[in-house]
Amino acid sequence: MAETYLNYIGGHWVPSSTGETYRNTNPARPDEVIGEFQRSGPSDVDAAVTAAARAQDEWRRTPAPLRGEIIARATRMLVERKPELAETITREMGKVLVDSGYDVQGAITSGEYMAGEGRRMFGDTVPSGLPNRLAMTVRDPVGVVAIITPWNLPMLMPAWKLFPALVCGNTVVVKPAEDTPHAAVRLFQILEEAGVPPGVANLVTGYGPEAGQPLVDHPGIDMVSFTGSRTVGKQIAVSAGGELKHVSLEMGGKNALIVLDDADLDEAVTGALWGGFSTAGQRCTASSRLVVDRRVADKVVEALVEGMSALVVGDGLDPETNVGPLINAKQLERVHAYTGIGVDEGAELVIGGEKLGDELGGGYFYSPTLFDHASPDMRIAQEEIFGPTITVIRVDGDEEAIAVANGTRYGLSAAVYTRDTARALRAVAELKAGLVYLNAPTIGSEIHLPFGGTKDTGNGHRESGTAAIEQFTETKTVFLDYSGTLQRAHIDEPTGDAPA
Repeated sequence: MAETYLNYIGGHWVPSSTGETYRNTNPARPDEVIGEFQRSGPSDVDAAVTAAARAQDEWRRTPAPLRGEIIARATRMLVERKPELAETITREMGKVLVDSGYDVQGAITSGEYMAGEGRRMFGDTVPSGLPNRLAMTVRDPVGVVAIITPWNLPMLMPAWKLFPALVCGNTVVVKPAEDTPHAAVRLFQILEEAGVPPGVANLVTGYGPEAGQPLVDHPGIDMVSFTGSRTVGKQIAVSAGGELKHVSLEMGGKNALIVLDDADLDEAVTGALWGGFSTAGQRCTASSRLVVDRRVADKVVEALVEGMSALVVGDGLDPETNVGPLINAKQLERVHAYTGIGVDEGAELVIGGEKLGDELGGGYFYSPTLFDHASPDMRIAQEEIFGPTITVIRVDGDEEAIAVANGTRYGLSAAVYTRDTARALRAVAELKAGLVYLNAPTIGSEIHLPFGGTKDTGNGHRESGTAAIEQFTETKTVFLDYSGTLQRAHIDEPTGDAPA
């Protein structure tokens, strides 16, 4: 019988007020039940937000180095349990163990970095324009933060948001994606064991309309941090922004990997295979568009077909597998529908485009798929498919390559393969993306650098590194006057002169 997992509210593991649960299954073997999880509703959200609000003042007053020490303890537990956590992620989400290991390692690296921020979290001390006065800035937490995370990075994304939010003194309520709640439960078990005080971190599982939207709308929430689809992100921007809550959105990409005519083609193809088919293409930074100079396009496509033919699709727990299943039946149908769209639009289906579930035990498997001779305005070249599909767009020269790369509503990640430094730097200057890679695919961010995109990818915020500290704090400007008399700022003086 499958285990039933509970919500974590106010330091206690509790059932939902609805009394309902939902079943979570392995996408490689849908008849394998991972567990029963709470199908939470607005009352559960209210209880979690209330607990977070009650705990906020005491947590805010806890010295930041001590908050960092708790994050450090949790991080050490992640290190110790990395193999079993990676297996948990693969069974729940489907991706291969190597990818799941990266998922856990991302959480570890975030924890290591953010624990140190407990002793940094720098403000500025600057000269005052008046004598005998100090001027400085300090950081205060935003308050109670709602964190809503996607299913493709079920350990990394909650940790990536949680750790900086907590070390900055915020209290949080996390609503993980309904497809991958088990990884979040495991993370919260570790946080509890590490000594996070009751109410500081709360977990509510369930579906978006029933738990996610009530969390966004709750009047006790001061900030919403969301990673997911553009459609849901826009809805959050309207509802939370209308209440003047802080809102941080990361909403996907349609990332271009550019191959110029002087590129090392072996490296470019290797990068495209990793960038396009890691996590079965279910990554916001996936290399889903291959923008190739026409002079080398035939060689690139030929090498891609050879490389894709060698990819092994199957259960992510099998060490021989390169590409695991898609997350669920709905996503499988979505990806397959885009194959039909590409064919109808006139792109050439070179390889793939098939459901593989019947021959692989009934899981949500899809063959790695390659389209060639696509035009930049085709839907398969504009819309985020979120599956193992690469679309090749042939171009004439650098200028057209960059124009095509920039020619979508998204601006998350872009890559350029070239051996010419000047061409590379011109591309960096012209590409409209938050992340740019030279001679590497569009995936693989580092925790101490900002992460996020331009245009419809987000709303201008960045995650990770010091950017996360900026996101989860309010800046307070402080003036300390020890002159013993009233000093008026220069701006208040009619002549602009300093006071006598």
